Amino acid sequence: MIFKRIFFNKVSILYIVSLFIVCTSVIMGVFIGTVSLTVGDTIKIIIGHLTGLSLYHGPENMDLIIWQIRFPRVLVAFLVGASLSIAGAAFQGLLRNSLADPYTIGVSSGATLGSVMAIYFHWSIFGLSIFTLPVVGIVSGFITLLLVFGITKLASGNLANETIILAGIILSSFMSALISLIVALSPEEDVRQVLYWLMGSVSMRGWSHIQILGPFFLIGTIMLLLHVKELNGLAFGDQSAQFMGIDVKKKKRMILIGASVLTGAAVSVSGAIGFVGLVIPHVVRLVAGANHKHVLPLSILIGGSYLVLADLLARTILEPRELPIGVVTALIGSPIFTLLLVKERMRKRGIS
Repeated sequence: MIFKRIFFNKVSILYIVSLFIVCTSVIMGVFIGTVSLTVGDTIKIIIGHLTGLSLYHGPENMDLIIWQIRFPRVLVAFLVGASLSIAGAAFQGLLRNSLADPYTIGVSSGATLGSVMAIYFHWSIFGLSIFTLPVVGIVSGFITLLLVFGITKLASGNLANETIILAGIILSSFMSALISLIVALSPEEDVRQVLYWLMGSVSMRGWSHIQILGPFFLIGTIMLLLHVKELNGLAFGDQSAQFMGIDVKKKKRMILIGASVLTGAAVSVSGAIGFVGLVIPHVVRLVAGANHKHVLPLSILIGGSYLVLADLLARTILEPRELPIGVVTALIGSPIFTLLLVKERMRKRGIS
């Protein structure tokens, strides 16, 4: 009983700290920029638009900067970070592989290839206009998932974890080669846009992108949160999960689809942003334990906050120039993941 109470308190503290980090990162992301505004006025503008009340009476251009540029950009960064993090947590739990993330299974590479093709061929689907790019990214991510399933079924006759990872790696390599080919063939005026997309960015993202990403974020997140019990069961292996009464084949497919929806939608809006789905779930497991009941929601909060702060760093560290956010996440995430990996291997070998 005492241990249960201590654990409950620890988890409660983690959620409180995570919510505090979310609020702090969002306020910093909206408040800090080339144009100075007080925190009070910033909050007044946001609350005023959300409630319809007239709270802010300052210059109109400030209202425009906060509500039409900074706030939606921060929300996009949060949703993308949250999507990649919870998808990474689900992939790692399902495949029982610490190196699994949204890129391992190939969905991210598929969404990136589709988006790059849309830029190269100047596709414009009738009726979609500016939404052509994200829609193509999401659809190509789904096609990649079907290819992964197809290769896995042909190779092993079932959805074996090792075969899923190998199929994802094979498809990722193939699509990376196609992307490199497109970059090599692209005219000079398109190369910069394609390369910037490959390095990831939430610059110039507004409310329309939230309308695109929001529904897929809700669908994918709900699908994963409804399979917490199955993820915990599958962590002990397929055979043990079957003994627990879990329909392994069906549940694996549902979890993979949910995680792929989140990944495809995130990549189609922001481009390829690495290490978020790889590092954040590791950090969360380190402090919260392996129970997916807490790993998934905490990954949403921490992952979203992390990308908001990474975006803030990307647009302010070399001001007025702006770095691709994928460069920042890679520079931060790579050494952190290396440290976590070395500590984990040393712990397993009994070296403290």
